[in-house]
Amino acid sequence: MARGNGLGKSIVLLLLIAIIILGGLLWFDYLGIIQAKSVFAPVYKLLGKQTQTSVTATSTKPLEADLDSDRLAKRLEALEIRKQELDKREQDISRTESANEAVAKELEDRQKSQEEREKTFNNEVKKYDDRNVNIEQISTYLTSMPPKTAVEQLMGMDDQDVIDIFRKTDALAAAARTASMTSVWLMNMPAERAAVIQRKMASKPESLD
Repeated sequence: MARGNGLGKSIVLLLLIAIIILGGLLWFDYLGIIQAKSVFAPVYKLLGKQTQTSVTATSTKPLEADLDSDRLAKRLEALEIRKQELDKREQDISRTESANEAVAKELEDRQKSQEEREKTFNNEVKKYDDRNVNIEQISTYLTSMPPKTAVEQLMGMDDQDVIDIFRKTDALAAAARTASMTSVWLMNMPAERAAVIQRKMASKPESLD
């Protein structure tokens, strides 16, 4: 009798264990932790539940995909930031080059202007030097001529040339410590022309023309 009771208890325990195991499997399958859908599909229909088909968050492939997507997004963001920095640097370089070109152009214009001024000045100096040499030669030639002949030559010149020749003649005579011929030439000139020459020499003591 005791043996029958023990066998009954064992059967009850085995059934209870089986029910617990099946219930656990059913619950884990419903949660998607394990795959037992084909076995428990009739049970799901009986209970009016829908079979869980989604992939759990513990799956390694979705996590790896998310990590790859994050890495790619960060790399793209870093590339975009780098591109913006390079664009800004290129703009800064372009502005600097434009400013340097403007300064170089200004310096070039100033240099050209300075060269033009120097050229003009040198031309004026050369012009004056050439004229001074010519005036000295004319004065020497006239001094060696008879006074009337020299006056005839002087009468064909304008007043400024005559004044310059007179001044050069006076300077050469002073350097040689001899008498100047200017007073003799003035005496042989018509009185009106001689007066004009003397008045201009008095009002304009020096000339670069």
